[in-house]
Amino acid sequence: MRPYFEKMPSFGKALKESRIARTRESREKLEAVEREIAAAREARQNVGIPAAKVNERGALTIWQRLDYLVDPGTWRPLHSLYNPEENEEGTTNVVDGLGKIGGRWAVIIGFDNKVLAGAWIPGQAENVLRVTNLAKRLNLPLVWLVNCSGVKLPDQEKFYPDRRGSGTCFFRHAELEQTGIPILAGIYGTNPAGGGYQGISPTILLAHKDANIAVGGAGIVSGMAPRGGFDVEGLEELIARTRDIKERPPGRVETHYGETGFFARVYDEETGVLDGIKEYMRAIPAYDPMFFRVAEPGQPQLSADDLYHLLPFNQREVYSFDEILARLVDGSEHMEFRPEYGPEIYTGLVKIDGLLIGVIGNRQGLLPKGYPEYADYPGIGGKLYRQGLIKMNEFVTHCGRDRLPIIWFQDTSGIDVGDLAEKAELLGLGQSLIYSIQQTDVPMMLVVLRKGSAAAHYIMGGPTANRHNAFTLGTAATEIYVMHGETAAVATYARRAIKEKDSGRPLEPIAQKMNEMAQSYYDTSRPAYCARHGFVDEIVDLGSLRRYLEAFAGAVYQNPKSICPRHQLLLPRLIKG
Repeated sequence: MRPYFEKMPSFGKALKESRIARTRESREKLEAVEREIAAAREARQNVGIPAAKVNERGALTIWQRLDYLVDPGTWRPLHSLYNPEENEEGTTNVVDGLGKIGGRWAVIIGFDNKVLAGAWIPGQAENVLRVTNLAKRLNLPLVWLVNCSGVKLPDQEKFYPDRRGSGTCFFRHAELEQTGIPILAGIYGTNPAGGGYQGISPTILLAHKDANIAVGGAGIVSGMAPRGGFDVEGLEELIARTRDIKERPPGRVETHYGETGFFARVYDEETGVLDGIKEYMRAIPAYDPMFFRVAEPGQPQLSADDLYHLLPFNQREVYSFDEILARLVDGSEHMEFRPEYGPEIYTGLVKIDGLLIGVIGNRQGLLPKGYPEYADYPGIGGKLYRQGLIKMNEFVTHCGRDRLPIIWFQDTSGIDVGDLAEKAELLGLGQSLIYSIQQTDVPMMLVVLRKGSAAAHYIMGGPTANRHNAFTLGTAATEIYVMHGETAAVATYARRAIKEKDSGRPLEPIAQKMNEMAQSYYDTSRPAYCARHGFVDEIVDLGSLRRYLEAFAGAVYQNPKSICPRHQLLLPRLIKG
């Protein structure tokens, strides 16, 4: 099928100077948010004791380990600002993302040894769960950099117990291994209790000479026989035991390399552990990208810098989704699926680094006259109607049949509402789309370009598609809420306003409450808030967006669980007709 893909139809137009001038203020606002996110990310990296002090102790920081381990230019951080429990430390105490190691993509996560020596803290369990989900969905190796002092004991009730507590990852590690996904661990420092479990649950354990893993550390071992209280005599005994255990902590290298054999290798230098991980990564099964490329890789013909002039910061302004996409895909080429049907939705095939990807996105602006066909009101882009829902169902199903990964782009105000919409079966068609997504079993990712709202946020590849959505990205223009704040205020206070009016009471207090609610919706839907609370997995600069698409495509095709031979693909033939 080489003729289908070598030269696909071009799309997109070069920007005119007049548009660049007209959108300069919008660009400045987008870049201001990106600077805010970058500053927050830098502040998060600087949390804890200074890197120089860690180095003085003979250790590298997590960031230095990542710099050495990950192939240059391939690190794609995720969850940089994630802190759902609003910890005073400003972090969940793990750092993670996608990156290449020895030429192969991996999901990488490590404890931040600058903060509480890498302890478990609130929110971390959810972060780790997202990471294990990512490795499972993309069928990628999971690489751990373990340097964990155990549990932040004063907050233990916030993360230790429950179904999704900190122990969940040990079962998830076993689940990954049972599906053939290897977990590699580089182990540093003292790792008692939770750190010890993190150190034993991976597949291959590579340790620094000064590392240890143990069921319990010095403090735990010294207090394993509670006496119902403390006194001076007991404390003297505790001090003696603790000093002894601190000098010779349980689970040292001589135990877990020399006796149990848990450690596969031990290295004298910190970087030796990382070199060992690289060696093991090169031994892991992975296809060369050329095996799945349908054409030679190519950059977009149109500049990514244009995105700052194409995506309006003002949520009320319309734009062309097709022009956005043309700046992100190889050669600014595509094959659109059913272009005349369901005009509020774009569906089509594109190439990312020469690899075939399905794309679905919301189109904006007024829709053609007479659409939607079931109603007497005009259709508006960003909203979903009957044909668009049917088209997405069809396209997703065909991508599943052809084993093609899907990238969703959201800017949606929701599904059409009202009696006519109900009669047009939009409720059932929305659920049908969820069913179609669920039965595909192909990896997906989502970019929330601007609005992610109402049920449309769920059904259009949203993060609630836990077994399919690998990760979700936001931009400087992202807003996520169940409905616009003003709409929510109307829904909440309209009836009360009627009662107040009929009772002759003043309406000013109601108006004030409505304004407060609208402002609250705005404040809790900003990009930084979305990243901090996990509504998105990362806020990405528009100029860097394609790099994440390339990482997704490369990861998906590195070691897929199922393959459709390219000459047996159906979707390109349906498009051609």
